[in-house]
Amino acid sequence: MSAYGDAGLGLLGDPTRRALFELLARGPRSVQQLADQLPISRPAVSQHLRVLKDGGLVVSHAEGNRRIYSLDPEGVTALRAWLDGVWSDALAGFHKVAETATSPDPGQEIS
Repeated sequence: MSAYGDAGLGLLGDPTRRALFELLARGPRSVQQLADQLPISRPAVSQHLRVLKDGGLVVSHAEGNRRIYSLDPEGVTALRAWLDGVWSDALAGFHKVAETATSPDPGQEIS
């Protein structure tokens, strides 16, 4: 397992960070807009956003006196590539098991 996969999944292991990630997938938002959607305080939202930002999944920019957060396309692409690799390995494993499984003869009764 790659280090990025571990980190990316770890970042999204927290339900609040997953909720923030899902909200940001719909478009950029300020801390206040995010806090309005969740049952946590603005400082708590900021702390979770800092973790996501440090992990490369979120970026921010200043807009007046507030920060606007959005998903980092590079980080999301890297996480998606890792997940696609894991999924491909899983499908290959399923295929191998299916190929080696014995099937009954057409005339054989299945009990």
